[in-house]
Amino acid sequence: MRQNPEVVIVGIGALPVGYYFDLSLRNMAVQVILQARKEAPELEPQALFVGNMLAAGISHQANLGALISEYANLNGAEGNTIEAAEAGGAAALYQAMQAIRSGFVDTALVVGVEKVSDNVDAELETMLARTLDADFESETSMTLNAQAALLLQRYLHEYQVDKQSLAAFAILAHQNGVGNPLAMYRKAISSETYAKSGVIAEPMNLFDVAPYADGAAALLLTRADLLSKNQRSAAVEVAASSLISGRLALHDRPDPLFFEPAAVSVQAACEKAGISVADLDFFEYQDATTLHALLSLEAAGFAQRGEAWKLARDGELNRNGSLPCQTMGGCKARGFPLAANGIYQAYEAVQQLRGEAGDCQVRGAKIGMIQALGGTGATAVTTILKN
Repeated sequence: MRQNPEVVIVGIGALPVGYYFDLSLRNMAVQVILQARKEAPELEPQALFVGNMLAAGISHQANLGALISEYANLNGAEGNTIEAAEAGGAAALYQAMQAIRSGFVDTALVVGVEKVSDNVDAELETMLARTLDADFESETSMTLNAQAALLLQRYLHEYQVDKQSLAAFAILAHQNGVGNPLAMYRKAISSETYAKSGVIAEPMNLFDVAPYADGAAALLLTRADLLSKNQRSAAVEVAASSLISGRLALHDRPDPLFFEPAAVSVQAACEKAGISVADLDFFEYQDATTLHALLSLEAAGFAQRGEAWKLARDGELNRNGSLPCQTMGGCKARGFPLAANGIYQAYEAVQQLRGEAGDCQVRGAKIGMIQALGGTGATAVTTILKN
């Protein structure tokens, strides 16, 4: 086998994001695995990589690699569970790519699955806060949204930005989500709707925060040289991926308004893929909150510090803009299935690159970048996909 084989995605599957009170976590995972394998049924995965954040605490189920391998009838494939907070699914994709490139496996399945509906009370916020520093942040009752709100307050003050100027991010996401059949919220909103929405954590309102939801998505990866000519034409190359971790607690960061891991991972992924960010046809950042959107765009180098909001305001992030983003609604309109988000991003990117995104299609898309974050930007996984 040649060194550094080309790794491609040959099958995808996903459930609509929502609340699955009548399905178990394993049922959700198996459904999307069957969808992904249907595209290349002759390929037998030797490994399964599962990205998940909350199952051990909420669903009282650990060892997902073994559980899902068994119920998906994967015939003894290696089962691995990857935890990187909300970036767990993206980290699972990163590990699968590395396994294939290293030659340890030829074909791998990646699944991102999350089921927040197994616990819908106040305890959910407590569990989510475990992605922060337990001794110095979550111990003081800090939550993810509260931390993002504090940082956004500082951002608005530091750069003298009017809060209403951020409305364009939510408007963009909900406008793009209208055409996504897997999205929870398929209705556009206006700036007036944004301005009148209730406060979640000052200064963030309802439309500044992505709704947590259940979801499952799967990818089937293999070496390009194992495919027929017809299969290869529909495959999407995983050109590069970079996983970077930084300081977890905010007080340990030299600059809390700069997502350093996100910046480093974008630079590393682009270098590995042999491209620059100017070559990208679209970018799917993780808009868990509006703060995440701002700092992700600035970390990637698309805007100067304190100016990312101008990209949204001026329409540059629209599907017909200079940098199409959140092309199928992102977390805000599609819903935020936590660790599964990175696999939904990849699923949507594959649709874009195949020309199968329907009303959400970016014309002529050939290169896309997706990025998932864990915690408040403490972990970043950036992946570049090509067709």
